[in-house]
This record gives sequence, structure tokens and C-alpha cells, in this order.
Amino acid sequence: MLVADKNIQEAVCDSPNSQETGETGLALVKYLILGILFGFVFVKAEIISWFRIQEMFRLDSFHMYGVIGSAIVTGIISIQLIKRFKIKSIVGEEIKISKKEFRKGQIIGGFIFGLGWAITGACPGPLYAQIGSGFTVVIITLLSAIAGTWVYGKFSDKLPN
Repeated sequence: MLVADKNIQEAVCDSPNSQETGETGLALVKYLILGILFGFVFVKAEIISWFRIQEMFRLDSFHMYGVIGSAIVTGIISIQLIKRFKIKSIVGEEIKISKKEFRKGQIIGGFIFGLGWAITGACPGPLYAQIGSGFTVVIITLLSAIAGTWVYGKFSDKLPN
């Protein structure tokens, strides 16, 4: 939402995914580069390894729990820094983190997500890194995730809150 104040327009971003100012062309290349770097980190940290994921679900190894725990701690610290120092987005918009309400559908969705993750050995983030690493069978998992997202969007008003 744009707010006008004494002939000064200030962009306010309600969440990182609702950027008000548009970006096109070469401005989008930075996201491609970040995505590629993120993929390299996933590969080097073995986050895309089906074996590592199965180890986690069998409680045989701490590796993935360490990675996930590190991500949670990093996220908590990052959100607190954004809130305390009023850090702006990459395009200079204020970031506002809105309150989230808990709903019982999140438990059901989390269970379905975890079940799919355990069966396929992939959650949505690493899918692209797995495909990029040559595990082309994961394209089926990607298409299934896209289909599941579409089904949820189509029927979300009929699902439990």
C-alpha cells in the first residue's frame, strides 16, 4: 500500500511477498543469482540428499535436524533484527510482519506435507536443486506439488480452518 505524506510517497511492504514497486528485466537477475547460490548451498550441505532425509525420518542422524534448527534460529534472529531496526526490503520498502492466527487446518496440512516429504525425500525448496543436480525423477514430485497447491487454492474455502 502506498502512503502519501506531504508530497512524499513511501512504499510500505506488508510482507516480503507483497512488494509494491514492480521489477522487470535485469532487476530480476539478482533473484536468479540468489536462487542458484541457494541451490549450491543445498547441494553442498546435502539437504537435497534422499538418504539424509530418510536418516532424519528414521531418527538415525542429527544432520538434517541441525540444518533445520540452524535455519529456525537464523529466522528468529533475522525477524527480530528486521523489527527492531526497521530494516527495509531490497527495494527500500518498509517490511511489516503481520500477526498470524493459528488454525487447526495447519495441523492437517503439516501432516500431509510431512508425509509427502517422507515419501518423496523432498520438500518444495530443494526440489529445484534436486532437478538441477540431475535427479530428473523429482519432476514428478514438483508437478505433484504444483497440483496440490492448485487443489488447495481451488477448495481452500471448503477445507477446515
